[in-house]
Amino acid sequence: MIRRLTHLTGELMITAGLFLLLFVPWQLWWTTVVAERESRVVAAALTESWAQPEETVQTEQAPVEPPVDQPPGAGEPFGLLHIPRFGSGYEARPIVQGTSVQNLKAGVGHYPDTVMPGAVGNFSVAGHRTTYGAPLNLIADLQPQDALVVETESGWYTYRVTRHEIVAPTQVDVVAPVPGSPGTEPRQRLMTMTSCHPMYSARQRYIIHAEFDIFTPRAAGPPDSLTT
Repeated sequence: MIRRLTHLTGELMITAGLFLLLFVPWQLWWTTVVAERESRVVAAALTESWAQPEETVQTEQAPVEPPVDQPPGAGEPFGLLHIPRFGSGYEARPIVQGTSVQNLKAGVGHYPDTVMPGAVGNFSVAGHRTTYGAPLNLIADLQPQDALVVETESGWYTYRVTRHEIVAPTQVDVVAPVPGSPGTEPRQRLMTMTSCHPMYSARQRYIIHAEFDIFTPRAAGPPDSLTT
């Protein structure tokens, strides 16, 4: 009887091990399939809602003071994140208000306690590296001066990468108005992106910091920074 129980226990452990071995790759693949599908639907809806009544021609423009939109409701998409460094195959990802598990399934999430694009302070977003579409899968490939382009109904806000850092999950001051200096009055328009690190782990956070470069109104057409 004991021998039979031991044998049965061994079989159950092997079965459980095989299940886990197969489940993890399946989860990574399937959540990405579902998230990318949802991301495309949201992105298409945003793009359609922003369409201009007449086609415009891009012209040389002097720097424009960036408008600052009102924060949307929790869970609402309000922008698209373009990252040219990730290559031509990378599709712009929706930016939704909030960083809950549900929010991050649709794209990247905006930390609601941080400013909106174009404002003085630190516009901050979070995104996955491995699951749910992995919008920030290649975050470690970003280099100084790479463009991060935030598209909203108003136009395109181009930020340029300045540096990266790897921190503990508890180091939340990376998204402070002045990163690393909570309580300091901000004077610059900044952007921060956060994601888990290393790959397939939540042990640390990979942080990208960027500074505002230029705003391009929608009427002027897409900026060159979308490809540089």
